[in-house]
Amino acid sequence: MSAYWIAHVTVTDPDAYAGYQALAPLAFARFGAEFLARGGTSEVLEGPVYERHVIIRFPDLASAQACYRSDEYQRARQVRAGAATASVTIVDGMPGV
Repeated sequence: MSAYWIAHVTVTDPDAYAGYQALAPLAFARFGAEFLARGGTSEVLEGPVYERHVIIRFPDLASAQACYRSDEYQRARQVRAGAATASVTIVDGMPGV
């Protein structure tokens, strides 16, 4: 059963964020991630306002969790720390979807 990362991001330093964009794909590729939504037009109806919204599908919950905890992603996350504010949630998918 698939699992998903749901991320909300506001980039505060585009030049530094480019470092995250260079590193994070290494982790995503290793764990079979597929981007379903990344950026684009959005409308926040409730909650904090972020400028980007990202949905990433993984083959299963274990892969989604392992990706986040991987050395590759943690290095990317450290680079992102000073370049953006972000919220990341991992959610298990529904059977048959």
